[in-house]
Order: sequence, then structure tokens, then C-alpha cells
Amino acid sequence: MGASYELTATVREKVGKGAARAVRREGQIPAVIYGGKEPPLSINLSSRDVEMKIHAGGFLTTVADIKVGGETIRTLPRDFQMHPVSDRAMHVDFLRILAGTKIRVEVPVHFVNDTDAPGIKRGGVLNVVRHRVELLCPADGIPDAIVADLTGLDINDSLHISAITLPEGVKPTIDRDFTVATIAAPAGVKEELRAAAAAAAAGDEAAAGEAKDAEAPKGEAKK
Repeated sequence: MGASYELTATVREKVGKGAARAVRREGQIPAVIYGGKEPPLSINLSSRDVEMKIHAGGFLTTVADIKVGGETIRTLPRDFQMHPVSDRAMHVDFLRILAGTKIRVEVPVHFVNDTDAPGIKRGGVLNVVRHRVELLCPADGIPDAIVADLTGLDINDSLHISAITLPEGVKPTIDRDFTVATIAAPAGVKEELRAAAAAAAAGDEAAAGEAKDAEAPKGEAKK
């Protein structure tokens, strides 16, 4: 997983839309820390610091240690809102992380070794079924991504989740061996495959006809 980072916050005494607007005018973002069998804690954060983390990527999968009121609270961002016009952060929700906490989180899939896939070398196309996979992970052990190795895959082959090595303690939330990607045949190869299948079918029919004629009694007219 990515390294954790620190944010410094102040306790927000007033809540509501008016108080939130006042916070934003001061260059801060209203946020809340919840979970962990404790009451929600309303806080203010530097808008510059939070927006830098959001735009850097991996915001929802990286632990944030928030210093507030003389203590440091270990959290994980779970949701955030952006302004539809200015694209500025408006609000963030953080989940408290306790020892042994496991959470559901979507993690991107990174595909590697496409040059070692015979199907792609033959002109096949990588068809990504799942760009992200939902995993059940320890809150302090979320991978930045999972790596899907395409080595050896040919046209019409599929890559299932069972072929991807996951970190210790991490497992998919879907309880079946689902498809992550396939190697699809390009148009030219599809026509070749159809032609080959048609030729094979015609050959089978001809062979069946010859076998039937051979089995017919001598002198019996062919119907």
C-alpha cells in the first residue's frame, strides 16, 4: 500500500451549511471523522493540503493520520465531494481505523507483460472486463493496485481473479472465480476462425456422407 501521510486539523464547533461556507471562505474544508464506536468528530482541514492529496491519486486507499486536539487519529478517507464548477474540494469523510479493521475498497488492476501474450502478438485485443476489483482488506494494508500478468495468454483466453496474486490478508468480495480480462480476436482473425470452422464443418458432413454410403447395402439406391 502507499505510505500514510499526516494532516493537521482543528475541531469544528459549529455545524450546518452556514458554518461550512464560513470555513471554506477561510481556505479550509469541513470534514468529519466517524466510526470506531466513537461519536463523529467534526473538523476543519487545510483545503490546499487535502486537494493536493486528492489530485495526487490513491486518496481513498491511503491512510491519513490526522492530528487534532492533542491526539493523532488514524483514518482512511471514505468519501469526498468536489464543487461541480470550480473542482474544489467541499467536504471529506474519514473512517477511524482500529486494530484489525477490515474494509471493502475498490483497487485498480494493472496489466503487465502484454508483449509476452501470444494472442496480442497475433493482433488480439486486450478486453478489460474489470478495471477495478472490490477487495476486503486490512485497513492499514490496502494495495495501491493488483497486478494482472498477461504472459502466455492467446486469442480467446481469459484471465480470472484466481490467476492474480493478492497480498496476504486480502481477498475479493465476490465469492467466485470471475473474469478480469480476455484476449479478443481482431476482425481479420475472426474471419479466419469462422472460415476454418466452416471448412471443418463441411469436412465433417462430407465424411459422414461417405460413411453412410459405405454402410448402405449393395444395390440399394442412394436416397
